Amino acid sequence: MAQKVFPTKSNLISTKKSLELTKTGWEFLDRKRNILVREMMMKIDKAKEIQSKISRTYAQAYDALEKANIAMGLFGGFSLSIPVEESVKIEYYSVMGIEIPKITIEESETIPFYGMESTCCELDEAYLKFNKVKSLVIELAEIESSVYRLADSIKKTQKRANALRNIVIPRYEDTIKYITEALDENERESFARLKVVKNRDEKTDK
Repeated sequence: MAQKVFPTKSNLISTKKSLELTKTGWEFLDRKRNILVREMMMKIDKAKEIQSKISRTYAQAYDALEKANIAMGLFGGFSLSIPVEESVKIEYYSVMGIEIPKITIEESETIPFYGMESTCCELDEAYLKFNKVKSLVIELAEIESSVYRLADSIKKTQKRANALRNIVIPRYEDTIKYITEALDENERESFARLKVVKNRDEKTDK
């Protein structure tokens, strides 16, 4: 549906400029959406890979834990010596204006926090495997959070792009068509009037 504007050449020029800017905006949003989709798909593939690693490492960790339990009996008290993890840091970087989290954990020597004389190698193996799971879970949390943010931005970008393509651009095109047709009609009417005046003047001169 054409916008209600007075059909003048200045309005025609202005509307054409607005149409070009809107098309440029739509092309930018379309490129942005494609970039974000590509980024999201790469992270989804990475998440699947990490989830697979977590499943394998968890299985190995619980297997070692079960063997340690058989060798040592109940050993829940050893878990009290493991400190709370406080070295996790969250920073952000930008992808097409979207803030993407970057989660890091301070690397340190993987040394058990319990006495070695009263434990067995199976417990050490379980400790190392669960420590590995911790790192993998942090990495997965970063990716899943990134995917959520990217998906939300893709949805908003697609909505804006659709509005430009399906509503704003056709409206400008209809307006240009309306103004052009009106100006052409005015030009034909002006030409007809001039012709009538010219014919009348010629008859008067005779």
